Amino acid sequence: MPKLVVTNREGETSTIEVEEGLSVMEAIRDNGFDELLALCGGCCSCATCHVFVDDKAGGQLPEMSEDEDDLLESSDHRNETSRLSCQIPLTDELSGLKVTIAPED
Repeated sequence: MPKLVVTNREGETSTIEVEEGLSVMEAIRDNGFDELLALCGGCCSCATCHVFVDDKAGGQLPEMSEDEDDLLESSDHRNETSRLSCQIPLTDELSGLKVTIAPED
């Protein structure tokens, strides 16, 4: 089972084990991180699952789609490691991925 390291908005870090194939958003939501709203449920039509991804994982992540890029443009907190967590499927290769939940817009 892949592991995901999540830092919440308070700066507290937790490591969770998740089923392979779930998105980072589903893993965070299903493990009690209520601050990640994920209002669209993973359809890439909002930006309420915005996370900052550890830059060491950049080359292993799927390429950002134009829709994801457009949605992130609406965030005041976007940076070079911003991604929508609904667009990152967890695989064994991504085990140990570190993400930080972005501030709410």
